[in-house]
Amino acid sequence: MDGIDTTHAHSARIYDYLLGGKDWFAADKKAAERLLSLGPTARVGARENRAFMHRATRVLAREFGIRQFLDLGTGIPTEPNLHQVAQETAPDSRVVYVDNDPLVVEYASALMNGTPEGATTYMEADVRTEDVLTAPEVADTLDLSRPVAVSMVALLHFLTDDQATTLVRRTVDSLAPGSFLVLAHSSSDFADPEAVETFNSAYGEGTATPALRSRQEIDPYFDGLELLDPGLVVAHRWRNEELSDLPDEQVSVYAGVARKP
Repeated sequence: MDGIDTTHAHSARIYDYLLGGKDWFAADKKAAERLLSLGPTARVGARENRAFMHRATRVLAREFGIRQFLDLGTGIPTEPNLHQVAQETAPDSRVVYVDNDPLVVEYASALMNGTPEGATTYMEADVRTEDVLTAPEVADTLDLSRPVAVSMVALLHFLTDDQATTLVRRTVDSLAPGSFLVLAHSSSDFADPEAVETFNSAYGEGTATPALRSRQEIDPYFDGLELLDPGLVVAHRWRNEELSDLPDEQVSVYAGVARKP
């Protein structure tokens, strides 16, 4: 495929492999299998990341009337996608997806197949260096004078400390009051040194800069925002109506949703 580096692993394709998808290459499989060699945590964490995003989207659409969603670090589509979840609840929901993997572009048509009442758009951009909120694709789809839910699910742990902090602050500062930050972040709190090293080396072979963080390091991303109950918790414990007996260390992901006052 033109423009796609198949010789190095990419976080979006590793994630797809962990979720049981088919859109990955040998380098991605190799990196994913290194993660899985330590146990089921990587696959369970990917699955619970996805389930948390679904629940958060439904809660924001149903309980808070959010009709605009911005998904940063979209990854390869795995149904149901965010727009499908949002538009199932509220058909007039408007969604913008953002990613910088050329392979994701191949699936842009799937990401834009939404309801007639709503709108879905995909834009290729690197959130590490580009202010996507100023892009025409966003301005043409979302009304930034009204509340928007910004999803950063399984994204920040691929950015350096400076990149992650800058992205969160720049994005939140540009949002209207009543907007929401939806965030999920893999954590070092549940990992031994071998697991952290494997995570770093597996993802570090590609374009990502992996950075597992502690709960104490993740919490400041919500500074100035109002966390919804139950706060910042392990992902499978965020408003999950289905009782889960999964140990926290198998999920190893913190998740939270917060409102901008």
